[in-house]
Amino acid sequence: MKTAAPTFARLPKTYSSLVALHMPRPIHDEVAYDNAVELVQALAGHKLNHDQDDYLAIMAKLVEDYESMNLSEPKPAKSIEALKFLLAENNLTATDLGEIIGVNRSVAYRILKGARNLTADHIRKLCARFAVSADIFLN
Repeated sequence: MKTAAPTFARLPKTYSSLVALHMPRPIHDEVAYDNAVELVQALAGHKLNHDQDDYLAIMAKLVEDYESMNLSEPKPAKSIEALKFLLAENNLTATDLGEIIGVNRSVAYRILKGARNLTADHIRKLCARFAVSADIFLN
């Protein structure tokens, strides 16, 4: 039976206590990887003290090293798929897309069907609206 993932409130505040909870070591298997990722996720995004910040940096580096050696690089999403994902995640429709990029609904539908390409101006507006890099729309 798997134990509950650690929460930030329940994690130790000192470096030595964090090390006692989970010794930073090179990751060699999926179980160790999953445990390390849980700790990184529990610490990430919170206001950390110096000890917690140092511990997070080491654990994140160990996770990054394991991922670079053992996990394949994800294929980049095609621009239309990325756009559809962003719209779905934000509960937006093709009509909303048209409003965001400044075109009518039929043009937005054609973009989503791949019958029309995004322009540089469309991409700029999408990047501003969704706070993403233009790279996701350029493949």
